[in-house]
Amino acid sequence: MYEIDLLKGEGIPVKSRPKDIAIASVMIIVPAVIAIVMFSLYLRNKITISILNKEIIRCEAEINKLSDVVEAQKLLDEEKSIVSSCISEVGSSLGRHTQWSPILAKVVENIPPSVSLTNLNIKQRTIKKKVPSKDDPEKMVDVQFLTRTLHMSGYGSAQPDCDKAVREFRERLLSSPFLGPKLENITVSQKYGIADGQGTVSYEIDCTLKPGM
Repeated sequence: MYEIDLLKGEGIPVKSRPKDIAIASVMIIVPAVIAIVMFSLYLRNKITISILNKEIIRCEAEINKLSDVVEAQKLLDEEKSIVSSCISEVGSSLGRHTQWSPILAKVVENIPPSVSLTNLNIKQRTIKKKVPSKDDPEKMVDVQFLTRTLHMSGYGSAQPDCDKAVREFRERLLSSPFLGPKLENITVSQKYGIADGQGTVSYEIDCTLKPGM
């Protein structure tokens, strides 16, 4: 077969070779594949971002709820602190006071008829005592205690039976099931004098309660 080239080699298309076709195919397919992969990643990331945004919104809503709970807890803690402080103050106040009504009733019940009271008052003072430490019982520490003393003044006739009645009065108070355990000591002092031409004796009686009573 004869081939006549009237154009003398110009304008005749170059014959395609398999190698050239393969290269051309690769140059087309690879960008297409990359584009498809990138588009798939874009879609996947877009979906992931959408899911994460919804999760963020949900978490923010939960945080807002929890912030209300935290604020309420904070208010409750503040109220608890105030109440605890009040309870502590009340307990401290109670420790500084004694219910004197039953004590006075017991004193009046036992006062000798021969003695007339002229004065009755309560004295308080703070003392220090060494007591075992709560953390280390073998160690002694100084602790302050409040002591209370019921002071009574009275007078009677300068007769032996009056002195005896006052001594018996003291013993009755010390042996009283109610008052005895509360008492640290009872001291009695007396002073003789004359009134209206008759001998009299004045008494000073101090009933000291045990610390903390």
